[in-house]
Amino acid sequence: MFRKTNTNKQFSLLSGVNQHLTGVSEKQFSAPTAWHNTFYSQVVNKIDENIFSVLFSEDQGSPNASVKILISMMILKEGEGYSDEKLFENCRFNLLTRKALGLVNIDDKIPAESTYYLFRKRISEYEEQKNEDLFEKCFQKITEKQIIEFNVSGKSLRADSKLIGSNIAFYSRYELIHRTLLLFYKNVFHKQTSLLSEENQIILADFIKEKAADTVYKSDKKQINNRIIILGELIGSILNVLQDNENKDYITLKQVFSEQYKVLSDSKIGIIPAKEISAQSIQSPYDTDCDFRTKTGKKTKGYSHNITETCDPNNDVNLITNVEVEPASKADNDFVETLVEKSKEILTDEIENLHVDGAYHSIENQDFVKKEGINFYLTGFAGKQGRYDLKLHENELQVTDIQTNKLIPVVITKNNKHRIKTEKGYRYFTDKEIESCRLRKKADKLPKEIGNIRNNVEASIFQLAYTLRKDKTKYRGLIKNKIWAILRSLWVNFVRITNNLKKAATNANSNVNNTLHFSLFVKFSQIIFILTSLESVDKK
Repeated sequence: MFRKTNTNKQFSLLSGVNQHLTGVSEKQFSAPTAWHNTFYSQVVNKIDENIFSVLFSEDQGSPNASVKILISMMILKEGEGYSDEKLFENCRFNLLTRKALGLVNIDDKIPAESTYYLFRKRISEYEEQKNEDLFEKCFQKITEKQIIEFNVSGKSLRADSKLIGSNIAFYSRYELIHRTLLLFYKNVFHKQTSLLSEENQIILADFIKEKAADTVYKSDKKQINNRIIILGELIGSILNVLQDNENKDYITLKQVFSEQYKVLSDSKIGIIPAKEISAQSIQSPYDTDCDFRTKTGKKTKGYSHNITETCDPNNDVNLITNVEVEPASKADNDFVETLVEKSKEILTDEIENLHVDGAYHSIENQDFVKKEGINFYLTGFAGKQGRYDLKLHENELQVTDIQTNKLIPVVITKNNKHRIKTEKGYRYFTDKEIESCRLRKKADKLPKEIGNIRNNVEASIFQLAYTLRKDKTKYRGLIKNKIWAILRSLWVNFVRITNNLKKAATNANSNVNNTLHFSLFVKFSQIIFILTSLESVDKK
């Protein structure tokens, strides 16, 4: 049964923490700008518990533990990079952590570990079943309140992305297929092997005992290909005897089979060439959501995280307004419409400027921002400028060889493609290359103060992944990685707000001291003037 948190807790005379602190300890514990008090006011108090009411029965069962405390514990865990053990230790015995959660009395209880894990599990399962991200809604509600309170302008936004690897090993093709079969056998098929022929039962037993990595190490390419074919024939037989199975491991095995094999005309199994296998194919049976991608020469099997934040120069504090997580194969330019639309939901201003790097460019995005009336500033194009400078003038392409600074004659082919003659043959230019050249030159002409605006978003990207080791996520699956990214973004926003409040308090104290010093100076000057006047009168 859903029950909201009671926010009107009373301090106990016997167990209230404040009652047992004195002097500097009590002052620091109660300071409004201290991190624990800011966390309670800017995060805990801004959590809308009603968002999570769908996880509980309306009229049955015992009342739930405090949703605010459960969510806040998750934010603290990812913010500080705690293990679960360290999180519960701090929530039970660290006075500052307890105060941050609103536990003002020493005997206030925190949710049990089982409650904490069940709550996280329910959130993940709810999104899988309903395709509704409750954590994203929570993030939007909290951030929207912070934006209003601190008068954060959203006229200008900037965005950047980062590839974060899944915590899975890089498998060879043979290891991937073998481990998928092994996982299916252990979780599902170990009691159903009698459905197979005796020959296939013997082959299956051989594969189950085998260590795939050792086989790959000891075998040449031809031997491995033979083993892959035998493995494929076995998997094909298993899939045939267990048709229409809805088990998750069965679905994974079936997908791996369809991605790695093809059925030949003589009903035999063939291997699909590696070049024909999609980057969206399963990379590991232990994390079926992650994709493969190569970016700036670095191979990643994991997820792409896109961060959007405000960057108006008049803001005292800039906040993350949107965080998106998708499999690694998703290109940066696929995020633009989503980041704009979701940021608009929580901003109080119309978006006027969007600062991103060249990877966010596409014809569709140019049309979208034009329709939205947004200035699209593209900087930081990847790679070096090509050998040829391309300029389209009244549908006529002018090509200049940068090395020789000479114009090169352009021929339009029957397919309306632009072509030039080179030393080695012909060079064709696509519309995309022509447009990219134009945008690169446009970016080079941007004033420095505009061109540099996007750069600071890289600090947010750094902070997002700060607690990770070697840019590897701690979780498996898209939903769990999305939850992690949202919790980290809430923490980053909290830290920025805390620093801003401390800075404002320091400036206020400085102004008070300056005013006091000036007042004392005026009074001292008046006294000197009076004494000087009296001395002058005495002389007369």
